[in-house]
Amino acid sequence: MVSIAVNKGRDNVAMLGIGAYRPQRVVTNAEVCETLDSTPDWIFERTGIHNRRWISGDETIRSIAAAAGERALNNTPIDRSKIGAVILCTSSWLKLTPHGAPSVAFDLGLNGVAAFDLTSGCGGFCYGLGVAADLIRAGSFDYVLVIGAETMTVGLDPTDRGTAMIFGDGAGAVVVGPAEDNGISPTVWGSDGENAEAIAQDVDFLEYMNKAQALQGTDPAVEAVGRMSLHMEGPKVFRWAAVTLPRALSAALESSGVAKEDIEVFVPHQANARINELMKKNLGLAEGVPIANDIENTGNTSAASVPLAIEEMLVTGKAKGGQLALLLGFGAGLSYAGQVVTLPPAPKEPSF
Repeated sequence: MVSIAVNKGRDNVAMLGIGAYRPQRVVTNAEVCETLDSTPDWIFERTGIHNRRWISGDETIRSIAAAAGERALNNTPIDRSKIGAVILCTSSWLKLTPHGAPSVAFDLGLNGVAAFDLTSGCGGFCYGLGVAADLIRAGSFDYVLVIGAETMTVGLDPTDRGTAMIFGDGAGAVVVGPAEDNGISPTVWGSDGENAEAIAQDVDFLEYMNKAQALQGTDPAVEAVGRMSLHMEGPKVFRWAAVTLPRALSAALESSGVAKEDIEVFVPHQANARINELMKKNLGLAEGVPIANDIENTGNTSAASVPLAIEEMLVTGKAKGGQLALLLGFGAGLSYAGQVVTLPPAPKEPSF
């Protein structure tokens, strides 16, 4: 019987470098309130957000993803020719076909490598990090570039109080590769499809196209198409998070073999500052453990929020390379993914 070759993987993997891109336009709560029926103080009290970044000018999801990837590659001490795959974690790439990762890989001078998109809402980056680590451990690749990039504002209804004040745009990326000591624990992940519609587009693509086609025929019975927008049932998502995420965090610690007393940094998805502080308290992390708060000036950037938050903490000195951090991404799906990691070195080329 002929035997099939088995890839020889690496047991120890880590994030070797990080890069990020923050759009140039800063949007204050006051500017949001010019359209939204709210006040700047109310928005901050409920979300922890003062400002967010929105794309403008010639910025696109493709350009910001490539910019974050370029910085991650420049901040990593390996030649980019060693990158075997690019994973683009996003829910806001504007086309189903072609998917985004091959185009971004081309922009980075990596044309020809394996490249695919991963869509898992706000948990996307942590999903991508888990996939990258497992691909390297399986021997499929030596190095993988993971990019979380979103232009959430492209699909927002500016009058929707459930989303318009929360979301922003941005991109973050890491290079994952072999390391002397393991720096990425097994990923703990899951989903709740029963309640998935709590975060959803208001119409699907087929319905949207059918309405547009009917309007071209000026059918008076068809409503105006309008924008395809993201909507969220905040209370339902909050209840899901309150029940599910504490269990996910505990499972991530147990899977890593690391005690909560050993965690030095907490980097949850930047969905809501109040939720994040509550998670830290319920988990019983030490009072002095810093928690990411990039949401204050970046907003909720979905799949980009975790790498952006890591980069902000490293650049400002709130965290240091080599420290043990607990990550958790969660949101649309409803899905989540988390792991314990060793933080990469502070970037030589920061985003701000």
